[in-house]
Amino acid sequence: MDISVFRTFVSVVDEGSFSTAALRMGISRSLCSKHVADLETHLGVRLLTRTTRKVTPTPMGLSYSRDLREVLARLDAATESVKDASGNLSGTLKIGSPIFYTLKVLQPHLLDFMERHRDVQLQIVLDDGASDIIGDGFDAVIRIGNLKDSTLYARKLHTVRIMLVAAPDYLDRNGRPERPADLLRHHCLHYTNLPGNLTWPLRRGSRTIRQPVRPSFFSNNTELLHSMAVNGRGLALLPEFIIRDDVEAGRLVILMPEYALPDLPVSLVYPSGKLLTGAMRSFLDFASKLQLS
Repeated sequence: MDISVFRTFVSVVDEGSFSTAALRMGISRSLCSKHVADLETHLGVRLLTRTTRKVTPTPMGLSYSRDLREVLARLDAATESVKDASGNLSGTLKIGSPIFYTLKVLQPHLLDFMERHRDVQLQIVLDDGASDIIGDGFDAVIRIGNLKDSTLYARKLHTVRIMLVAAPDYLDRNGRPERPADLLRHHCLHYTNLPGNLTWPLRRGSRTIRQPVRPSFFSNNTELLHSMAVNGRGLALLPEFIIRDDVEAGRLVILMPEYALPDLPVSLVYPSGKLLTGAMRSFLDFASKLQLS
């Protein structure tokens, strides 16, 4: 029986869903269901209990999936060992990355990675949201900010400084904030992926406060917030690598520098139960050497 049948069955057990497992495997839902049905027919036992809401393994199916997982892991490890020994890295990598981070930090280095690993098919998906790594078929995603506890692995790449900025013409019209409470009378451009209920984190010394704000504009896209700030629509919290050129050119002004924002970690996050292929290990090594310029 084709090994993809076994992989499909294990994926269905992991995901509890034919649809999600099909996405993970890169096949149609109908083919995913057929693979499992063929396997049950071949073995002569029922491996899954299906309802309209979820799919769960039978006791026999759970035991079988555990044995299969071990066998598949050994097979994958053996295959990767041969590839590593030959120095011939290949395969596909699907990486999710925030839009501005990709353009400002990652993009200048991608050609070097592709030149070093010509047989690796690299797909970069630009996404400012918290992608479903497994459901959307990602090998890894780059995330900026403190991570929630999960079953995912994360490797910290570096940290980024976050600055409070506004355009000079906005400050001419509305005045300059001098202390956190002043933010309540300003137009704030709020990043909706920022944790906290309409508050901005500000730090002075060892003390961090969550300052309430009254946003006049909301978005989950950093590029849009940056454009609004440059065009004088309000105050924004933006990473230093995004606003550096604008500050040097006088298009944006850094505000309240004595109230530093906590630096945010940049991490590469990937599934804990997935084999690290040679291509993935090479990308981890590549990403760990990225420098903010």
